[in-house]
Amino acid sequence: MLGQIELQRSTPTINILWKIARALNVPFSALISEQTQARTRVLAARQAKILTSADGKFSSRALFPFDRPRKAEFYELRLAPRAAELAEPHPPGTVENLVVSRGLVDICVGGESHRLASGDAILFEADRPHEYRNPGNEEAVMYLVMTYAEEVGS
Repeated sequence: MLGQIELQRSTPTINILWKIARALNVPFSALISEQTQARTRVLAARQAKILTSADGKFSSRALFPFDRPRKAEFYELRLAPRAAELAEPHPPGTVENLVVSRGLVDICVGGESHRLASGDAILFEADRPHEYRNPGNEEAVMYLVMTYAEEVGS
């Protein structure tokens, strides 16, 4: 798969990129980093890096620059009505803090399911499989801050 990606013969899905990051023991952002020196940056929506699931029902838009590996990452997540997205475990000590901006979302972690409505937030250890489910009839929009236990190279 890595060879196919390198040769630009395949576009990886979000799950594939998470698996690669986990195998390399690096933050997700390290796979698509760009080095810059600017202190203030505008991240124009039209230039955003948006990753989508294979079925197109889940998307993740980075809301931070990919200029270096980070201890914390910020994402906008969108999940189609009646869709689900299974996330692979992240490195040990990774924590997700998610707030629902629009719609309903069920977050399933460690055999427990938590229903969140617009404005609700959840904090959980993400070093085990977890799932985002949209039980509603409208697209769900969430904002996620992912914090890693330690920075790459530490």
